[in-house]
Amino acid sequence: MADLSAGAAWMGGKVIPISEAKIGVTDWGLTHSDITYDVVPVRDGGFFRLDDYLDRFHASMAATHMDVVTHQGMDRAAIRRALHQMVGASGLQDAYVAMVASRGSPSVHGSRDPRDCINHFYAWVAPYVHIIKPEMVAAGASALIAEGVHRIPASSVNPLAKNYHWGDFTTGLFQAKEAGYETVILTDHQGNVTEGPGFNVFAVTGDTVVTPDHGILHGISRKTALEMATESGLKTEVRPLSVDELLAADEVFLSSSGGGVLPLTKVNNTIYGNGAPGPVGMQLRALYNDWSARPEYREEIDYAAAETEASATP
Repeated sequence: MADLSAGAAWMGGKVIPISEAKIGVTDWGLTHSDITYDVVPVRDGGFFRLDDYLDRFHASMAATHMDVVTHQGMDRAAIRRALHQMVGASGLQDAYVAMVASRGSPSVHGSRDPRDCINHFYAWVAPYVHIIKPEMVAAGASALIAEGVHRIPASSVNPLAKNYHWGDFTTGLFQAKEAGYETVILTDHQGNVTEGPGFNVFAVTGDTVVTPDHGILHGISRKTALEMATESGLKTEVRPLSVDELLAADEVFLSSSGGGVLPLTKVNNTIYGNGAPGPVGMQLRALYNDWSARPEYREEIDYAAAETEASATP
């Protein structure tokens, strides 16, 4: 077996080193960003809320007219098996796991009809990715609300289907990084807060936690954060969130599969909690770690069996 500790991919029924994973240059996933995907975290050797991530991935494939069952036989059970085999073979205990459906290349050369494309599934796993490093969260993380760039309207690209359309995020990230901020938050064209690259946004005022309701991906970590807030006795509201309300909040935190709950101490020039992560954000951050260990949310990976299976694959 090749060393897969740096990451692995599942392509065409085989587990291979991530460095060897490739898609064709005429694949619409590459040429048109015509892809839907999802990312499930592995923590301490088990998938966290895998069924929720699979539910969303299948909903995204339906919304984007991706059919990996007809072309590849990759139904839900087959996708689950592929993820287990790949992660198990990699040996990674804490990992970032992507499942991807790409439009593929047209079966008829030169066709511009998406129905002619041969859709395909692949997956990859890499060591766990933090969208904001833990030491930065502890020291006080920051975000800039971008100016002059807004989230792609939902009428143009459906935000409920996780996608690779990151032109707006990338433009915003350049703006944020060049101004000395860790990440960026985008607004919609009405000036309401939406989301950032890989995360949802929350504002805490008193005992109430508010998160935007539209123009966003409905993150599984967002769902977890709302459920944890309710379990902690906090009120939750899912509704439009203006920039003014966000900046006037007691606390702001983010939620992401790449880090769980991530308190911020600065947005634009507003400092929260005298520059220290807020108590609600830190409580939910710790609780997220507890939830990731709860048996009802975990699906353990049989590393020994997966490695044996991958070794036997021709």
